[in-house]
Amino acid sequence: MNAPAWLTARPVAHRALHDAARGIVENTPAAVDAAIARDYAIEVDIQLAADGEVMVFHDDTLDRLTTATGPVGALSAAALKAVAFRDTSDRMMTLPELLTRVAGRVPLVIEMKSRFDGDDALAVRAADILADYAGPAALMSFDPDLVAAALRLAPHIPRGFTMERRYDDPEWDFLAPGTKFAWGNLLHIPRTRPDFLAHYVKDLPSPAVALARRSLGLPLLTWTVRTAEDRAVAARHADQIIFEGFLP
Repeated sequence: MNAPAWLTARPVAHRALHDAARGIVENTPAAVDAAIARDYAIEVDIQLAADGEVMVFHDDTLDRLTTATGPVGALSAAALKAVAFRDTSDRMMTLPELLTRVAGRVPLVIEMKSRFDGDDALAVRAADILADYAGPAALMSFDPDLVAAALRLAPHIPRGFTMERRYDDPEWDFLAPGTKFAWGNLLHIPRTRPDFLAHYVKDLPSPAVALARRSLGLPLLTWTVRTAEDRAVAARHADQIIFEGFLP
C-alpha cells in the first residue's frame, strides 16, 4: 500500500474551507486560501471541460452555484472560467491553477467525478498534470474504473476509493443491486488496489471497511463530518475526517 502519513495527519476541508455566509464558495480560490490559512488539508472535486481541461467543480451542472445553466462538460475551460458564481467574484479554477495556488503547502485529496460510463479520460489527464507536482496529493473516486486507471497511469500517487455501505440514496438507483453490493463490500480491491478509503460517515461502521483496515492497513477518511454525532462516529471508526461547517 502507498498511503503516506500526511494523508491522515490533519483534518480535511470538504471542497476546501467554504462558508457561504461569508461569500466563500466551495471549490473556489477563496475556499482554498481559507483552508491553507488554517493548515487544513483540502478535498476538491475535478471533472473534464468539453475541451479536455480539468476543472475544479463538484456538480454535473452549473445551475446550483452559478448564474449559468446546463452541464459543466458542455463548455470549454475558457467558457467555464468566464461563468460567474452567484455568491462570489471568484471564478472556476483548472487543476493546474489549483496546484499553483496550493504549491505544496497543504495536502490535496482530489476526487475524480465520474459519469460511470467506462471513460477514463479524466484519470489520464489528472495523472499527467500531477506528474510534475511536488506537493502532497492523492486521487480518489466513487468509480472503481477511475481508481483502477489511476493505479495503471500513476501508481506512485496515493489513490482511494470513495464509498458508501449500502448506496440506498436515490442518486444511486442507476446501479444494479449486485454492483452496490460489490462496491459496498470492496470486491474490486484486487483490481483497484486502493491505498486508502473514504467512507460516508452515516454508513459507519462497515464490516468490509473494518476488515480492510485491519487486514490491509488501509487508512480511512470519513465524509462529510458536520455534527458532534458525526465526529463521535469518526473518532470510533475512522483515521481522519473530511469536514465542513465548523472548525476542528
